[in-house]
Order: sequence, then C-alpha cells, then structure tokens
Amino acid sequence: MITAKVSLTQALKSQRQFIAETGSGHHIVLDDAAGATGAKPIELVAIALAGCTAFDVVTMLRQKHHQKVTAYEVHVEADQAERPPQVFTAIRLRHVLTGFGLDKTAVEQAIQLSEEKYCSVGAMLKENAALETVYEIHEEPSSWLQSVPSPERVSA
Repeated sequence: MITAKVSLTQALKSQRQFIAETGSGHHIVLDDAAGATGAKPIELVAIALAGCTAFDVVTMLRQKHHQKVTAYEVHVEADQAERPPQVFTAIRLRHVLTGFGLDKTAVEQAIQLSEEKYCSVGAMLKENAALETVYEIHEEPSSWLQSVPSPERVSA
C-alpha cells in the first residue's frame, strides 16, 4: 500500500503551500506558480513518470543486458488539456544514455518493456495521453572508466 500525507504549512495565510510526507518518511514542498516555493502537484506526476521509467530502464540495462551505463537522464514534456481537470493529453519522453558500447537493441527493449509492462505511472497516464518516446546514446568520453567492472547483479 502506498501512503502519503499533505499538510498546509501556514493555515492563517493566503498562500497555498503544503508539505507532503511520503509513507517512507520523505518530505516534498508543494506550491502553486504564485508562491513558487515548491513543485506544483502536476509537475510531480511528470517527475514520477520519468523516475518510474528511469528505474526500469537502468535496472534492465545493467542486470539483464550487462550494459555499462555511466550517465542517464529522462527528460519529460507534457501538454495539458485547456479546461479542468487539465489532464495530460500528450507526453514526450527523451532518454539520454551515456556509457561504453551501449547496445541500441538492449536500450530499445528496456524502454519498450518499461512502457508496456513495468512502469505503473506510465500505465495510468497512457489512458488519457499520447506517449512519444525517443532516445539518444552517447559514448562515454572518459576512457579510464572503461576498466571499471559491471555492477553485480542485485536481487530485488
């Protein structure tokens, strides 16, 4: 079960700042554009999607495909409906991977499996939004890292 709590920070002021506490004890500041002291809740949905797929992809690349990933970013852009509830209508993900001799097929398979099978956030969002995914592979420029052994397999 996933749990969370959101609490208003300044009850007697007009601001709408909240502190979110996750069930695992982590805290996040939530705010609106006017207050600008924390992320908007809808931004956290975009972050959740990028994070969910990033965990899936890097795990599959390192454990299943034994790829030497040295850097990985997932960029997300989302369009919203003009009227409330302003759900995402289109989402664009760009995976940027850096490593040593990364296998294009392995990257494609990992992204596809994340989108089609593993990423729970993506599964919820694709009911309302068109999802477009692209990726880039860059060769690691630091040759001294090439001799670092691949990570050990970790059981989840």
